[in-house]
Amino acid sequence: MKIIRFISSIIVGFVFIFSGFVKAIDPLGSAYKFSDYFQAFHMDFLKFISLPLAILLITAEFISGFSVLTGFRQKTGILGVSLLILFFTPLTLILALTNPVSDCGCFGDAIHLTNWQTFGKNIILLVLILILFFNRSSVKLVFSPLKEWLIIIFAIIIFIAFSIFNLIYLPVIDFLPYKTGTNIPEKMKIPDSAPADKYITKFVYEKGGSRKEFTINDYPANDSSWKFIEQKSTLVKKGYIPAIHDFSIVNMENIDITDHVLNNPGYTVLMISKKLKEANPGHLMKGFDLGSCCSTSGIDFFVLTASGGDDVKKIQNGLKFCNTDETTLKTIIRSNPGFVLIKNGTIIGKWSWANLPELCILLKNNHIN
Repeated sequence: MKIIRFISSIIVGFVFIFSGFVKAIDPLGSAYKFSDYFQAFHMDFLKFISLPLAILLITAEFISGFSVLTGFRQKTGILGVSLLILFFTPLTLILALTNPVSDCGCFGDAIHLTNWQTFGKNIILLVLILILFFNRSSVKLVFSPLKEWLIIIFAIIIFIAFSIFNLIYLPVIDFLPYKTGTNIPEKMKIPDSAPADKYITKFVYEKGGSRKEFTINDYPANDSSWKFIEQKSTLVKKGYIPAIHDFSIVNMENIDITDHVLNNPGYTVLMISKKLKEANPGHLMKGFDLGSCCSTSGIDFFVLTASGGDDVKKIQNGLKFCNTDETTLKTIIRSNPGFVLIKNGTIIGKWSWANLPELCILLKNNHIN
């Protein structure tokens, strides 16, 4: 039993540490996932707590796993993972049965699992955690209680600081499709041999006041006593989806300029603000100043937003505003506003409002490679 308990602590500790760590790299992504859940369960009024709740959860995950793996305050860590797994196992079962959100986000964007895969993972973890829970009396201290608590508190502080750093300055590891070095047109291509979507088509006919569904193989083509009502197509298997499949830019005159941006041999700066009214005015002004500099220097500059025309008209600063899907903007960059430098369709660099360099000056002097 001692060996089983040791192996259980290794697996449980590692999984919880990894889960918390990859989400701490992208805490805003975890907040977006909470927002998706709140919307799916008609609890939109809770969206405002998505970010603090995300940071609280990923901290609890990481610290509980850290405690179980290292042995520091291990009884407390076992209690922590027990509470978490008891909450998330029935929740993931509900998600698997109803599928309101296709990916649970349990490993952020680093690893994508279906809801059934997540439920299966939680069942395995539940068994291992129960082994630890019922054998917690055999847990021994590594150091004195005070020293162990100081280590745990220090780990919490460092972990939260790490999460906030990624929140402000962009994730230290970009798991999203629009990472630096990505050629967007290449990621949008669909290979010739890629599988297409598969559908089942059924035909609804009526006879004598009752309706019946037929397939293409057995519908009553030569029986005039049946009256055709409708055709229904159901998706049974999703085909190939390119890594980037929803990137488009439409200017305020409703003209699609996506190809112009992606095929520009020169530099293009994209200022991204998913919702203008949600961004700090000072941060927006910093971006607008960059836009003015780029415009006078002959460098393409576009402000991409999902805000409506009325919000855009309130600004009227002479810059080129464009509409892009909000989900796409949140996927491109985890900052509002954020900045993306593109050349020949390839992403050269990405910055948040907090670490934006003197980009216009660097571009004019050709100091960007």
